[in-house]
Parts: sequence; C-alpha cells; structure tokens
Amino acid sequence: MSNHPNGIIGADPDQLSNLGHTLQRQRDIVDGVLTTVAAALDGTTWTGPARRAFESDWTGGFRVALQRLAEAFATSGHECQVRADELRRVMGVI
Repeated sequence: MSNHPNGIIGADPDQLSNLGHTLQRQRDIVDGVLTTVAAALDGTTWTGPARRAFESDWTGGFRVALQRLAEAFATSGHECQVRADELRRVMGVI
C-alpha cells in the first residue's frame, strides 16, 4: 500500500523545474538580506553594548543561519533541475 497521494510516485518535469527555479531565486533574496543588513550596519554610527550584542547575534547566529538557508535553497533548486532534466531524458522529451 502506498503512502503517496493518489498512489503516484514521480514528478512532472516542468513543475519540478519550476520549483527548482523558485528555490534558486530564494537564494538571491536571502543573499540580498545578508548584503543589506551588513551594509546598513557598516553605515550606521552606533556604539555601545547594544551594538556589540546585535553584532554578536548577527555574526554568531543570524548570518550563519541565513547563509545555510541560502545554500540549502541553491542545492535543492539545483537538484530539482537535475531531476527534471533526468525525467525528461528518461521520458524521451529531450
């Protein structure tokens, strides 16, 4: 007995390719957040314990988490593209 919806296993190559593009675009958005925050922080005159605390959180956690998220989007998006191409090849579409 299958646990998949409607008993179907597989993917529509075009939909999978579109998902891959969508995930890859999300990487660009996350990279934009990283760049924007870094530039804003560098361009802000702000000293004291609150800034040090924020910078510590930013460099020690937030930035790293966002970088990992961007990498995950890129990797997953690429994998979707590769799988879509492989499905097309197997189906004789390309």
